[in-house]
Amino acid sequence: MAKTIQVDIVTPYRSLYHGEVDMITLPGALGQMGILPGHAPLLTTMDIGEIILHKGNDSQFVAVGGGVVEVRPDKVTILADTAEAPEDIDASRAQDALDRAQQLLATNPPPSERPVIEAAVRRSTLRLKLVRKHHGRRSPETLHFGGEH
Repeated sequence: MAKTIQVDIVTPYRSLYHGEVDMITLPGALGQMGILPGHAPLLTTMDIGEIILHKGNDSQFVAVGGGVVEVRPDKVTILADTAEAPEDIDASRAQDALDRAQQLLATNPPPSERPVIEAAVRRSTLRLKLVRKHHGRRSPETLHFGGEH
C-alpha cells in the first residue's frame, strides 16, 4: 500500500495545492474526516472548515468554504467553493466581514436570509481563527501553495 496520497485542492479561480501527503483531515458535511492512502472510494460534500494536510511532522492548514471532495485510494480531489492558506488571509478584511454579518444578524433578518448570513459569520470566524493560529507558520518546502500548478 502507498505511504502517501495525492491531493489536489482547486477553487473556481485557482489551483491552491497539488502534492503528496501522508494524511488529510477535512470538514465533511457530517463531521471531520481523516483520509489515509488506500481509503475506500467516496464522494461527499464539505462544510465550512479547516483542511489539514499532514506530511511527516509538518502540517499545512487551509480555510475552506464548502465544496465537494472525491476520494480514491490513491488520490483526493477537493473542489472547494473557496479555499485560502492562512498567509493569504487578510485579517482586517475578515474582521470587517464578521462585523458586518453580525450586525445583519442583530437586525433579525427574514428567515430566508438567515442561513446566508450565518454562513458568512462561520466563514469569517474560521478565517480569523486560522490567521491567528497559523499565520506565523511557514509552509514546508514539500507543501506548495499559491499560483497555478
